[in-house]
Parts: sequence; structure tokens; C-alpha cells
Amino acid sequence: MSEAAPRRIWLCADDYGISPGVNRAIRDLIERRRINATSVMVVGPAIGRDEVRALNDAMTANPECAIGLHATLTAPFCPLTMHFRPLHGGLFLPLGKKLQAGLLRRFDREIIAAELTAQIAAFVALFGRVPDYVDGHQHVQLFPQVRDAFLTAVQAAAPNAWVRQCGRVRPLAQRLGKPKALLLDVLSVQFRARAARAGVAFNSGFAGAYDFHKQTDFAALMGGFLEGLPDGGLVMCHPGHVDDTLISLDHFTHQREREHAFLAGDQLLSLLAASNVVLAAPTADPPASAVAPPT
Repeated sequence: MSEAAPRRIWLCADDYGISPGVNRAIRDLIERRRINATSVMVVGPAIGRDEVRALNDAMTANPECAIGLHATLTAPFCPLTMHFRPLHGGLFLPLGKKLQAGLLRRFDREIIAAELTAQIAAFVALFGRVPDYVDGHQHVQLFPQVRDAFLTAVQAAAPNAWVRQCGRVRPLAQRLGKPKALLLDVLSVQFRARAARAGVAFNSGFAGAYDFHKQTDFAALMGGFLEGLPDGGLVMCHPGHVDDTLISLDHFTHQREREHAFLAGDQLLSLLAASNVVLAAPTADPPASAVAPPT
């Protein structure tokens, strides 16, 4: 009996551009071929020409690594467009208020689409090309009202890009003790349906969500992330080196150091081999499934 073909997955480091320390850690992992995608925050404070040049230089050692846009619509960041509303002290709304406002249908989708289009244009200005994919900081692309504006902007400004859905292909009973993952599953149902109707490709499965506030064994978490992840699935990660810029912007700090240490070490390679997983883009064109996984 022949051995099953390895599952090809995306291992994607989010938040390139949030701080110099995070950028350095992500570039290190790209050069080591330990990740094969990174998502760039064009509204972050560490995304000038030098940081873009350094990322492009790292890509020479890993040319198949994908670079996407990490669309950002939550505090403590501010919009690129002048008339974006609603704001809180000149910044995007905090995460909780953003989700609540979407659920209450308080957004203007045209305003959101204009901001996302501006962020795609900023990416093109920095990199000289459209992003390979588009996802959302703090999963904002899944939120009611935001998701329609998000898909509209991607279709118009980056029509060949795929997008990130955040649903995990697991029985409901295995998700009930993980409220964050369960919420992402629920929000992803409508996102996948809308993306499929629009003909926008997306990843077949998703993993990587966990409680960032707890002291966790990232090696053990990664084993769980890979278990059952289908070919074409995506694992989100947040490696980084802590610096003052990161501390000023995000509560998720030292866990980034632990993620980087695991991803840079030999244990990751052993886990991938044992799980029959390779870091490679799926061979289908477009590179992500446009068929919704079961819920």
C-alpha cells in the first residue's frame, strides 16, 4: 500500500509591519524556510521602504513564500482614508466594538471598501505588485458587513488573490471548549458562502487560534493545529522579538518569542515530517479551495 501524499499547507506569520522586532523574526523564519507566507500590515509603524527591501531580500532564499495584505480595521491603528467612520479618538474602533457594530449593522460598506482598497493600493506601492492573498488583522474580514466590503475590495483591486477563512474542519463537539475557535468557525460559515458565490478562492481549513493570555506550550499546540488539517489548509502564527514598539501596540508580546523559538528549531521539522505535512502551496489554481469545508 503506497504512502499517502503529504498535505501541503500554508504556515503564515501575521503582523509584518507592526514592529521592527516582529519583522526581524519573520524574515529569519522565511530565510530558514520555516514559514511559507507572511501577512503585511500597511498601516503598521514598521513598514517603510527599508523593511520592505529587507523582506524582499529574505524572499531570495525562499522565493515560493507568499506575501499577503493583513487588512487592518481595528485599534490602535488609524485609517489611510480621510473620511473613514466610525472612529474612536482618531483610531479604528477596538475589536469588541468593531464586532458589535457589525452585528448591529452600523457600518457603511462603501466606506469600509474604500479603506480596504486604499490598503491594497498601499501594498502595491510598496511591493510593486498586488498581494498574493488578503486576510484580516484580528479576523476582521469575517465580521458582518465588513466581509461584504472586504470581498468587494479584493475582487476589484486584487482579483487573483485568495482570502483567508478561519473555519476548522472538526466536529462541533471538539470545538465547544475553545470559544475563540468556535466563534471563528461560526463567523466563517457566511464568509465562505459569500466568497464562494463571488468566485473568490480561500484556504480549505484553518488553525492557529489559541488563548494568547495563557502560558502555553506552543509545540503541543502546533501538533493539534496540524491534526486533521486538510491539504490547502492554513496555520496562522505570530512569531516576533519583543521591542518597545510592539509593547506599545499589542498585548501579545512574549508568546511571540516562544513561537519564534519553536518555529526556528528542529522540533518543527520533526513534527512536520511525523504529520506528513510540507510547507508548499497547493497545486490547484487558484491556490486555495473555493469549496466550503463542512461545518
